[in-house]
Amino acid sequence: MATFSPLFGLALGPVVGLLATLAMDRVMPRLPEGTTAPRVAAGVLTDTPVDRAPERLATWTHYVAGGGAGLLFVGLVSAVQAALGVGTAVALVIAGPAMLALMVGFFALIPLPRARGLPRQRLSTIRRDWALAAATYVFAASLLVAVAGGV
Repeated sequence: MATFSPLFGLALGPVVGLLATLAMDRVMPRLPEGTTAPRVAAGVLTDTPVDRAPERLATWTHYVAGGGAGLLFVGLVSAVQAALGVGTAVALVIAGPAMLALMVGFFALIPLPRARGLPRQRLSTIRRDWALAAATYVFAASLLVAVAGGV
């Protein structure tokens, strides 16, 4: 059973997060509202309508959040390993769905309801597309952690 030291986890998390975000970037443009999520975050941060949110801030927010989410994911895997005494593979099976729920829940409950300029009819498509993009992120992050953990 390979567990990550805290220092290794701190270094691994942002790398996993950024690489998983790049995987997510391959999926998002193919979805009808896939690229809206980063603009939602930028719009909320600047209190501007989503369609006029600063593109550069949307990009930065997307990658900073992705790196931070990677840190959270590696921490979650490590916490599951420590709490349950299981290997990396089992920890990923537990932490992956938990991370997906955290990502989708956070987006759907915090920034999306605060976004300005979005017609109500678009919200379910935005949530669905975010869930698909987040699932891609978690899948990629899980693969990367599995490789790093020697699974």
